[in-house]
Amino acid sequence: MQAYDALPTPLRRWLCQAALPWSPVSARKIWRRAQAKGLSTDEALALLRRAEIHTLARDKRAIRQPIHPTE
Repeated sequence: MQAYDALPTPLRRWLCQAALPWSPVSARKIWRRAQAKGLSTDEALALLRRAEIHTLARDKRAIRQPIHPTE
């Protein structure tokens, strides 16, 4: 809980509405990378949204893979 509490307020707000159960460590990693690039808060949050969309799309493709019965 301390890791979550230490996050910046905008990032904590974003995590509360995120579709995936992000860990504070993962979210902070992307947030810091965005800050290092000089991105604004809105741009950092957009980067997190894109990462989440990418993960959801990857998971959806994995679910659609046909399951071959073993013989």
